[in-house]
Amino acid sequence: MPARLPLIDALKALASQLIVLHHLAFYGPMSDAVRPWAGPLVDALSEHGRLAVQVFLVVAGFLAVRGLAPGGVPKALDPVTLVRRRWVRLAGPYLAALAIAVTAAALGRALTDHDTVPDAPTLFQLLANAAMLQDILGQSALSAGIWYVAIDLQLYALLTVLLWVAHRSPVPGAGPLLVIALGAASLLGFNRDAQWDAWGLYFFGSYALGALAGWAGPTRGGRAALAALAAIVVLGVAALALDFRPRIAVALATAMLLAWAMPRGLGARRLAWPPIEWLGRISYSVFLVHYPVCMLMEAAAARWFPDAPLPAAAGLVLAWIGSTVAGALFHRWVETPLSARSPGRSTAPAPRAAPVEPGDTGEPDEETSPAPAAPR
Repeated sequence: MPARLPLIDALKALASQLIVLHHLAFYGPMSDAVRPWAGPLVDALSEHGRLAVQVFLVVAGFLAVRGLAPGGVPKALDPVTLVRRRWVRLAGPYLAALAIAVTAAALGRALTDHDTVPDAPTLFQLLANAAMLQDILGQSALSAGIWYVAIDLQLYALLTVLLWVAHRSPVPGAGPLLVIALGAASLLGFNRDAQWDAWGLYFFGSYALGALAGWAGPTRGGRAALAALAAIVVLGVAALALDFRPRIAVALATAMLLAWAMPRGLGARRLAWPPIEWLGRISYSVFLVHYPVCMLMEAAAARWFPDAPLPAAAGLVLAWIGSTVAGALFHRWVETPLSARSPGRSTAPAPRAAPVEPGDTGEPDEETSPAPAAPR
């Protein structure tokens, strides 16, 4: 098993738990019942918890370049094979999570007609979700946050193509230059237009910041590492100066943390704590299956204790804990076996990188339909 990276584990663990809490706060009715007593906390999680996905976007870019272009020098790549392998690795757990979500929604509809529980899906909706094309085809997602998996695949494909071109280019440093160029186009253009949020170009700026953080370490040498760090600062500051977006501020802060801390090994000893490592390891599974758990608890609340603050508060805690337990079981019995059977490894000799989960999912900041799509 590859060595763990404690700071990466800690970031993934924290971000995945924030995403669970965000969805519990965003979807009723339990959060609505406790809002009179904990309004600021519920509102903060509902409005800002989604920013945790930016952490996953940056970490995803950081981990990807460790395998595809260590030290900023692209390997000889076959983009078609790499993207196909990436799809296979993502598709197994993704499809299993969709099946769980559809089953949980059917159970939820038997309990309540609350709008937290989605309607039965159409065949076209099922096929669009299975193909990771739901947002592109204008179909509602079958589970909150799964949009990230489709975006992760697009981002990985974009990065792979850029590095494939760079490997064939006579220009020194072509890989980082191409990543910077597309990252700038995303941060200064695509990411400012919500009509692009079904496409990887919308998110590539955060992914590029993570890639640059991966190249800011000592393996590239003094000036090259400083150039990567300077590119992070210039891109991030320019994007925020042009149009301040909290999601980009979080991405910039995460990239700066990785660029500064990882080469120095900062936090490696303090964060190497088994519970953090465990939460980081199961974070992708928690991300995939937390919504069905939360939805069933919300459906039960809508039926048996609507508008009851104390039972609702207990239900929120139980749903939070249950999401982690479900993620651990999913990781043990679904994600790990399917990953072991997937052909080859397309990413770095780094810890199992959730796609990167939520996470990463950073969410587009436009809210979508009440359920089941995650607010972006």
